[in-house]
Amino acid sequence: MTEVSQQPWGEVPGQGSVDLWILRAPKVKVEVLTLGAIIRSVCSKGRDGRLEDLVLGYDHLEGYVSDQRYLGAVVGRVANRIARGRFAVDGTEYQLDINNGPNALHGGLRGFNKAIWVAEAVEGGVCLSHTSPDGDQGYPGEVHVSVTYTLQGETLTLKYQAQSTKTTPINLSNHSYFNLGGQGAADIYDHEVSIGAQSYLPVDDTSIPTGEVRAVDGTPFDLRSPVLIGPQLKKIPLPGFDHNFCLALPGDPWAERHTARVCHPTSGRVLEVSTSQPGVQFYTANFLDGSVTGKGGVKYKKHCSFCLETQNWPDAVNQALFPDSLLHPGEEYQHITHFTFTTV
Repeated sequence: MTEVSQQPWGEVPGQGSVDLWILRAPKVKVEVLTLGAIIRSVCSKGRDGRLEDLVLGYDHLEGYVSDQRYLGAVVGRVANRIARGRFAVDGTEYQLDINNGPNALHGGLRGFNKAIWVAEAVEGGVCLSHTSPDGDQGYPGEVHVSVTYTLQGETLTLKYQAQSTKTTPINLSNHSYFNLGGQGAADIYDHEVSIGAQSYLPVDDTSIPTGEVRAVDGTPFDLRSPVLIGPQLKKIPLPGFDHNFCLALPGDPWAERHTARVCHPTSGRVLEVSTSQPGVQFYTANFLDGSVTGKGGVKYKKHCSFCLETQNWPDAVNQALFPDSLLHPGEEYQHITHFTFTTV
C-alpha cells in the first residue's frame, strides 16, 4: 500500500506556490515537486537495509528555480535536441529558442521544467498537468500535458499524456540524475550498466544525430551485457555517454520493452527501466563540473551520476527516417516508463 501526502514547499515569485508530494511504500519513498513535475528524491534501501537518496537535487526551492541542468525535471515539449531550433510542419517553418550551442534543447529557455504544474491525488500517486499555450517557446498549438506518478511496491511508474490543437512535435521525458550509491557519492565508475539496444545514433560535434543508425556490435556502445561504467568510459573518445540507444525501429508496434539495468555491487542496489518509448538517452553527467551545489552541500562533478531518459529519437522532427514525433489534433500522445528499485 502506498501512502500519499502533500505539503507546501515554497513560492516562486510571479508564478505561485509549489507543493511537495510524498509517495511512501515499505521499501521506496519518492518526492515530487509541482515545479517542473520534478522528482526531488527517490529513497531506496541497500543490501544493508540503509535508506539512501539516489537522485541529485537541491535542499531548497531556490535551487530548482535557478537550475540549468534539469535535475529531476520533466522536459518538453520536446526532450533532447532539435537541430538549429528549426522544423517545418505542413509547409510552415518554425523557429524555436536556441539554448544549447546552435540547437534547441529540452523545450527551450522556459520549458516544462520551469512551469508550476497542477496536481491532484490519484490511487498510489499524483497526477500533474500543464497547459502550454499556442506559440510557447515557438511551438505551434495549445498543448495539454499530464504526467502521472504512481508508486507500487518497488516500482515508480510515469505515464505521459498529451493533446494538441495544432500539429506539433512532442517528446516528453524525465531528466533524473541517479547514483545508486547515494546522491552524494563521488562518481558512477563502480556501477554496472546494460542497455538492451541493438543500435545507437552517432552524433555530430553539436550532439545532433547524423542520421545514421549504427549497430552496437564491436563498438564501446555495445551495452547488451553488463559492463562497468568506469572502464567503458575510457573506450569512447568523448567526455562520456550522451547518446540515444534505439529500443525500437521506425514502424515497430507500440509496446513496452525492457530498456536498461544498472547495478551498484557495493550497496546491492539495482535500477531497472522499461518503457514504451522507442529510445533511451544514456547520459553520464559529462557537463556537471562542480559548480552546482546540491543536497547537503555536495558539489556535483563530472560522471557523478547517470540519466536514462526514455524518449523518441533526438531531432526526429527533422529526420524523415526516424520515428514520427508529430502529435495531430484529435490524437492522444501516450507513453509509459517504469523505474524499479531493488537489491541483490
